[in-house]
Amino acid sequence: QVQLVESGGGLVQPGGSLNVSCTTVGDYVTSYTMAWFRQAPGKEREFVAVSTWPGGSTGYADSMKGRFTISRDNDKNTVYLRMNFLRPEDTAVYYCAASSRWGTSRRTPSEYKFWGQGTQVTVSS
Repeated sequence: QVQLVESGGGLVQPGGSLNVSCTTVGDYVTSYTMAWFRQAPGKEREFVAVSTWPGGSTGYADSMKGRFTISRDNDKNTVYLRMNFLRPEDTAVYYCAASSRWGTSRRTPSEYKFWGQGTQVTVSS
C-alpha cells in the first residue's frame, strides 16, 4: 500500500511564496492521480490542485489559478505545490492525496484513497 510523505510548509508573510512536496513510498507516483487539498480550522477540506499521469494534465481551484502550480518529478516519485502571492486566507493544513483513477475532474476528498499526514502553512505578518 502506498504511503504519502509530505514536507515543506511553514510560516510566510503575505505576498510571499512557499513550496510543499509529497513523495510516494511503496509505489510509483506515475500510478496515481495526485492532488492537493487544504483544511483551515473550522472549515471543510477543500480542493487545491490535481495532476494526472500519463499525460501530465493539471487542474486548479479557481481561487488558486495563476498563484499555485502543481508539478511532478516522476524520477523522484514526488509531486510539488508551488504557492505564490500567498494570502492570510491561504493559511491551512495542506494534504496531498492519491487516487488510482485517472482524471483532473477528481476534486472531492472522497475520490482519494491515500492521504499524506498534512503540513501546516501559515501566512501572517
